[in-house]
Amino acid sequence: MKYGILIVSHVPEIAQGVAQLVAQAAPDISITYTGGTEEGQLGSSFELIQQAVQQNQGAEILAFYDLGSSKMNLEMVQETTTKVIHKFDVALVEGAYTAGTLAQIDSSWTTISQSLKKLQLRK
Repeated sequence: MKYGILIVSHVPEIAQGVAQLVAQAAPDISITYTGGTEEGQLGSSFELIQQAVQQNQGAEILAFYDLGSSKMNLEMVQETTTKVIHKFDVALVEGAYTAGTLAQIDSSWTTISQSLKKLQLRK
């Protein structure tokens, strides 16, 4: 499998819900997610993100997050893994859904990255 999807949210239910939504459009894509901390609180966790990356079956991972510490922890995981992780600064739901549908139909990297670039958040 070329691409997998990773969802990272501060809220466990959001992470799970987005993963369920994307799975409806991309049933053949590996989708892993994590939300909250090890204690079940709102926030993000390096260790939980690392586990979700390890469990993902994609050769390359298309990663989506919601807030600052999720981004920071995701970036730290990127530095410590041998897996290729593409992190996107886009709206969580729209970005993950777009990537999932494009990966499902075996779109090229160029098509996926250009489509997601149109969704990029302006800072």
